[in-house]
Amino acid sequence: MKEFLRPGRYIDSAHPGIIGFSTKHAIGETERQRAVSLYYAVRDQIRYNPFLDFSNEEVFKASSVLGAEQGFCVGKAALLAACVRAAGIPARVGFADVKNHLTTPRLAETMGSDLFVYHGYADLYLEGRWVKATPAFNLALCTRFRVKPLEFDGRSDSIFHPFDADNRRHMEYLRDRGRYADVPVEEIQQAFRETYPKFYRLGPDAAKETFAPT
Repeated sequence: MKEFLRPGRYIDSAHPGIIGFSTKHAIGETERQRAVSLYYAVRDQIRYNPFLDFSNEEVFKASSVLGAEQGFCVGKAALLAACVRAAGIPARVGFADVKNHLTTPRLAETMGSDLFVYHGYADLYLEGRWVKATPAFNLALCTRFRVKPLEFDGRSDSIFHPFDADNRRHMEYLRDRGRYADVPVEEIQQAFRETYPKFYRLGPDAAKETFAPT
């Protein structure tokens, strides 16, 4: 378990900002309660935004996501894992390819696809077992999207719902990409270059877009 407790390059749990955020929001008498409290803090205090420069490794780093107060699924998963490690609980990140049936037209046009490769989630070791936690979509975003917000109790996996609040197809998991002690940034960037060449080539210009679901 040591590798899932020590700081990583991207899951930089020893960063002062991470330690401060974790200390403030790790509320509860048990590890499970503290992990649940951290999940909601990351989910709702860090805005989900997929319009980022994926050629910049900072968008994958926990402390950078915290500083920007926004991130996409991988960055927010890294942040949750870092905060949980800072609280003394083993954590790692996992990835899957998912098909988003409700992506916005602008995001689909920019990506050239409704397939999200290397969708990221955190995997937390609680009460003797690994439990998945997906803090990507903040509550305000879910409300605007009419998507059921993902809840987390520290005992059951928290992954995207297959249907939204109006019973429309939402998220479909297609491929498991495995779990890692730290974010495999080069691997993810290569997959993004191949899958979203137009989006990836935007570089810093991608951040000029605003994610506004309709």
